[in-house]
Order: sequence, then structure tokens, then C-alpha cells
Amino acid sequence: MKQSPQNVCDILDCLDDLAEEQDEVSVDRVIHAFGSRSYGPCLIVPALLELTPIGAIPGVPTFLAITIAICAVQIVMGRRHLWLPGLIGNRGISAEKLKQGAEKLRRPARWLDRWFHGRLKALTTGMFTRIAAAIVLLLCCTVPPLELLPFASSGPMLAIAAFGLALLVRDGALMLVALALSAGALGLGAYIGLWASEGGA
Repeated sequence: MKQSPQNVCDILDCLDDLAEEQDEVSVDRVIHAFGSRSYGPCLIVPALLELTPIGAIPGVPTFLAITIAICAVQIVMGRRHLWLPGLIGNRGISAEKLKQGAEKLRRPARWLDRWFHGRLKALTTGMFTRIAAAIVLLLCCTVPPLELLPFASSGPMLAIAAFGLALLVRDGALMLVALALSAGALGLGAYIGLWASEGGA
């Protein structure tokens, strides 16, 4: 893209462009396309992909959560440029699956772009960005145990996508919504974790 994405539809357009250029799209290629300082898309894209049929593949939600967590750690640390280890950055997805996933997200993307825009912008800058990233880290930790239940990992991923969108469009009101979603997702993750530990006792 010639400029960083400004909304979710811009992100999907970028993914479509990448899928047209090559048969397989690596994680590093996606990060590079969005710009190394585009925090919002780096949270949104993996989270939204988990909400598509791609997320139903065993192990994929956990892999996506690890990718998000690595980005979130760097946001908390205040790094100016995002970096991913080669083990993750070199991983790829087929262009066909990427296009299919992006297409399934078109309708909700248009709805999101219509309703969410710059409000309470102060809640999406400075320390608030780092706080959001810290909460995203906690949400990522709930994904592996939630994979035990079909589609349960979509809860934290939805909250992560909300945080990413809030940062992308500078919408503080959406940041508050993301906090509420996080509370529910973390509660569910804690419950599943306790259930799993008691079952193994």
C-alpha cells in the first residue's frame, strides 16, 4: 500500500493485493505491507483471521495468539518498529485461503467502518496504548486452553480485534467496548483453565 491503512476495508484491500502478487503470503510480508509502525493492523489481522474458517484448523488460534503476543510485547515496551522472529515471520498462508478469509470479512468490515471512527481520541494514545497491549497479552494467554472448546477462542480474539480497530481509527469509545469484551473473555479463560486443571487432577 502507498500509505498505512485507515480502516478495516483498507486492510482487506491490502490482503487482496498481497494474494494477487504471490501464491503464498508470509507473515513478514503482511507486516511490511502495513508498515512497521502500524500497530492496529498487526493486532486486527491475526484476530480477524481466527474468526474465519481458518481459525477452525487445530493449532492455528494458538499460533495467531503467539504472533499477536509478540507484537503486543513490543507495543508495551514502546518499540518504534515491530519485529517478528523468522520462525513466525517466514510462516505463510496460501493466497487462495487469504482471499477467501478476506472476502468473508467484507460485510462486517463495512459495518465496522461505518460505525467506528475517531471519538475520545485521548484514550488511544500514549500510556493507554500500552495498557491496551498489556491486556491483549493476557487475552493471548487464554487462547490455548480455550482451543479445547469449539470456537471458544473467538472470544478473546474478538476483544483483540476491537483493541486493534480502536488504535487504527483512534476511537476511545471502542477502546472502552474492548475493555468490556476483555473482561468477559478473561473470565471465560480463567473458568476453562480451572476446569482443565481440576479435570487433570
